[in-house]
Amino acid sequence: MTIRLRPHHLLCMLTYVGKGYTDAFCTNFDAITARLGAGEEILVVAGPDDVCAPVETLEGHHCFETSIVDRDAKAAASVTALLGIPADEGARLTLSAERLAALRTAFQARTIRTACADCEWSELCDGIADAGYPAIRLTASG
Repeated sequence: MTIRLRPHHLLCMLTYVGKGYTDAFCTNFDAITARLGAGEEILVVAGPDDVCAPVETLEGHHCFETSIVDRDAKAAASVTALLGIPADEGARLTLSAERLAALRTAFQARTIRTACADCEWSELCDGIADAGYPAIRLTASG
């Protein structure tokens, strides 16, 4: 199977520690991080993805807002530049331990975080990255 992710979720997954919008959101993201850690392929998509599924029908969701679409473009550009592989719509990639480490190092150094400006979760993510990623859910072995 393949996990559909919008580009900014390539950054969100780095600091995910089991906190989110709803219990259903967290249960879903836990399953996604387990699959990603096991090497399942990512298909980068535009708009709502597998992470969004539990909340995209809730009133007030922001999946189609211009600011979120802009966040996706910035995240795709940052991840592409860092990893040297496409991370925009249609790209397919897997997360090796090496790629995940490179992403986390750059995230912690704040060199791939232009997409995170004005995100409601930034403070939480800052703390997790600054503390060295304790209790993260996504790990990769290969």
